[in-house]
Amino acid sequence: MTSRYIYKICPSTIWDDAEAAGYFEGAGIDLVDGYIHFSTAAQVAETAHLHFTAQDGLSLIEIDSHKLDITWEASRGGQLFPHLYERLPLSAVVQKWSLAVGDDGRHILPAFTQE
Repeated sequence: MTSRYIYKICPSTIWDDAEAAGYFEGAGIDLVDGYIHFSTAAQVAETAHLHFTAQDGLSLIEIDSHKLDITWEASRGGQLFPHLYERLPLSAVVQKWSLAVGDDGRHILPAFTQE
């Protein structure tokens, strides 16, 4: 399984630091686990709900996985998730969105992530 575009939810302050540095080394669980966790478009809503509910100040980063050495590994419910075992060069970033939180505590995601 491969998806060309994969997604990272990240505190905006950490992403701002990555932009200043020119690369992203990970945040929180990424640094503990030793790799950067990503989600596919089909997985990002559940990831946001399970790990980031009601958190303000987050960014959703779209990444071109074809520019990286992505490893697909089973995780939540046996689904394959994209992981990166090195720094993320910003040259692989396609787009960034600021995530607003809805009244229900869930993030308002771009429409394509909910198809």
